[in-house]
Amino acid sequence: QVQFVESGGGLVQPGGSLRLSCEASGSSFSINTMGWYRQAPGNERELVARISSGGSTIYAVGVKGRFTISRDNAKNTVYLQMNSLKPEDTAVYYCNLYPIFLTWGQGTQVTVSS
Repeated sequence: QVQFVESGGGLVQPGGSLRLSCEASGSSFSINTMGWYRQAPGNERELVARISSGGSTIYAVGVKGRFTISRDNAKNTVYLQMNSLKPEDTAVYYCNLYPIFLTWGQGTQVTVSS
C-alpha cells in the first residue's frame, strides 16, 4: 500500500516562496509519473504539475514559470518549489500518482496572505 506524506506548507506573504516535499512509500516510485495537486475551499482538486519517471514536466497554466516540480527517486520524494506566490495559490496541496490516483495523504496547507 503506497502512502504519501506531504510537508513544507505554511503561511507566506504574496511574492514569497515555499518548497513542498512529498515522500512516498513503495518500491515502484521511480517508474511512476507523479503529480502535485491542490484543493482550495469550495473548489475541486486540480492538477498543478506533474513529472514523469524520466523527468519530463508539465504545469498548469496558472503556475507555469512560478512553480518547479522535481523528484529524487533515491529518496522516493517529489518536490514543488513555489515562487512568486499569489493569494489564489492558497489551498491544501497533495501529491499522488498521475493519472491514476491512490489513497490521498493528509496534504499540506499553503496560505498566501499579507
